Amino acid sequence: MPLKASQYWTLTKPRVVALIVFTAIVGMFLAVPGFPPWQALVFGSLGIWLAAASAAALNHLLDQRADALMARTAHRPLPTGQLNTRQVLAFALALGAISMAILAWLVNPLTAVLTFASLIGYAVIYTVFLKRATPQNIVIGGAAGAAPPVLGWVAVTGEVHPWALLLFLIIFIWTPPHFWALAIYRREDYSRAQVPMLPVTHGVVYTRWHVLYYTILLCLVTMLPWLTGMSGLIYLGGAAVLGAGFLYYAIRLLNPPGERFAMEVFNYSIVYLMALFAFLLADHYLAAPALQPALAFEPIGPP
Repeated sequence: MPLKASQYWTLTKPRVVALIVFTAIVGMFLAVPGFPPWQALVFGSLGIWLAAASAAALNHLLDQRADALMARTAHRPLPTGQLNTRQVLAFALALGAISMAILAWLVNPLTAVLTFASLIGYAVIYTVFLKRATPQNIVIGGAAGAAPPVLGWVAVTGEVHPWALLLFLIIFIWTPPHFWALAIYRREDYSRAQVPMLPVTHGVVYTRWHVLYYTILLCLVTMLPWLTGMSGLIYLGGAAVLGAGFLYYAIRLLNPPGERFAMEVFNYSIVYLMALFAFLLADHYLAAPALQPALAFEPIGPP
């Protein structure tokens, strides 16, 4: 890949965006009993990917001063001078405009509106305001990152369903322990950049306990798809095993064997989320829900 093209590709945070698009696509498949309409699947995925890439590029732009101070991000295109502010802004705006056009005209207007709100939530509200305003930045700002499965669901159905909000809730609760594990390992970076992440403002021990608290809450929340009749025993078994693994890492983090163990927790959290959504998808097509409890959501409308 030519140097300039590779730098623009870096701006899109491809690995992060890949996980975002994956959860959105799973949301599309879970929204219908069979295969999603091809137009919603193809153009919805493309539009959501472009919007996420646009938000990532804007994050590079707005965070360039902090990025220059942090070892993890000092190699990015803006701090190194490989791209300039005007180039990155034009690239981000172009991606955002194309994504909105695709979603509004080839998918549905509601998906475009919700995707735009998520883009602004991450690229502006989180990056510009929340990130430097409170150590709870990632908790509040996590709402934008939790939106993709809802966007995928809406791309197929044109409406927000309670089960789509369950998927949102899972990622929303997953985000703090995922990101705080990274923040523990990179706390010197965040301190140097004057970003008030929880390990910087409240210490490592405090943050480790909060990773455990949120992991316990996550394990409980991930039972909701089964309890509401959305998913069956395949998902339940997968969620239980994955949750046990996450709990092991969170408990071990209280007294870790070494400094890098926080990164092991961070890496496992990524595998956890991908596998959890894979189990949701597998269960959707391979097994009927194991029960229809009182919590099950029924469609509203005439019989």
